[in-house]
Amino acid sequence: MAKEATVLDHLSHTIIDGKINALIGPSGCGKSTLLRCLNRFIEPTLGTILMDGEHITDIDVLTLRARVAMVMQSATMFDGSIADNLAFGPRSLGQLIDRSRMTELLELVSLDPSLLDKEAKSLSGGQAQRVSIARALANNPEVLLLDEPTSALDPAATRTIEKTLTHLSKTLGMTIVLVSHSMEQVARIADTSALILNGKIIETGTPEHLLSGGHHHWTEQFAKGELNSQQ
Repeated sequence: MAKEATVLDHLSHTIIDGKINALIGPSGCGKSTLLRCLNRFIEPTLGTILMDGEHITDIDVLTLRARVAMVMQSATMFDGSIADNLAFGPRSLGQLIDRSRMTELLELVSLDPSLLDKEAKSLSGGQAQRVSIARALANNPEVLLLDEPTSALDPAATRTIEKTLTHLSKTLGMTIVLVSHSMEQVARIADTSALILNGKIIETGTPEHLLSGGHHHWTEQFAKGELNSQQ
């Protein structure tokens, strides 16, 4: 029988409310696992996760996932129109969403509301990822989790997503947790970052400070491609 691996190891971290919080680190370090623990896509075997002082295991899982919404790395559109996709989350909670709210959601992610009746699976990669974000916002979450949301997008689509995330944080005060491999992206939009290596957070701070070069920082080493898991 294969030995069980420890993915997250005595990790302690605080997500800053109303800010873009980046989780960075080499492949296999545990950042995506940590992200999935935050809305119980993965249940940790030990430890606790608190949201406003409440154990998230004490919150109904559907309620938690409405409050802490997830956007995956690759956008998956459900069958039907964009409007059908935007209605999915509220419908799962027994709620309705009207066209005016759908229009607002598309405008938030810089998409033309005239696309509401367009077949969702016909969208480009960048459009689909923005619809994924709008779909996650349909339940009015307090926190938005994103797992490398721009990794498969071209530079123009990437910048549009980044602009959207900055708007959500700066204008609406939304708390965002972003997993990213790109230190350039983190430096552009994140307020704070946490570097994970082998399941442990080894460094935290603002990207500007950690990349300043004034002192030795593991983050700067990671940005140069000199930091790998299992070192």
